[in-house]
Amino acid sequence: MIAQALDAGGTGGRIVGSVVVGAEVRNPKWDTDPGVSMAAKDDGAAPAFHCPVEATLDAIGGKWKVVILFWLKDQTLRFSELRRKIPGVSERVLTQQLRELEADGIVRREVYPEVPPKVEYSLTPYGHTLRPVTEAMCAWGEKHLRRATRRGQAR
Repeated sequence: MIAQALDAGGTGGRIVGSVVVGAEVRNPKWDTDPGVSMAAKDDGAAPAFHCPVEATLDAIGGKWKVVILFWLKDQTLRFSELRRKIPGVSERVLTQQLRELEADGIVRREVYPEVPPKVEYSLTPYGHTLRPVTEAMCAWGEKHLRRATRRGQAR
């Protein structure tokens, strides 16, 4: 029976739609043992990669990260400028991708104390080390577009 129960901590609060099992609270909708999880554990250790390409893709993989790097390669841009240059990305996804690049030390975010707030994005020195990668991708992309156009497959 699913019952409303007092929380296991004894604070007298109510947990609606959950049951107390021993000293732990479980949600019957996802009745799993909290000690067993299929989710990846973040133990603080560096992720194990099987090849250097995996490490590269971990840092710059995804649909928009390399496009962001392309636009920041020679210039500093505000968020709205990046949005205009990358029309297919949502604000939420662009924000997420920029945060991940910033967390990896690839992109620098500078906030100016103004009203309205001014935020600019640029590549860090470490981010500039990816320039040969983005240039190689651009060169390959141009060749691929020419080939696809000749074959009548341009998108």
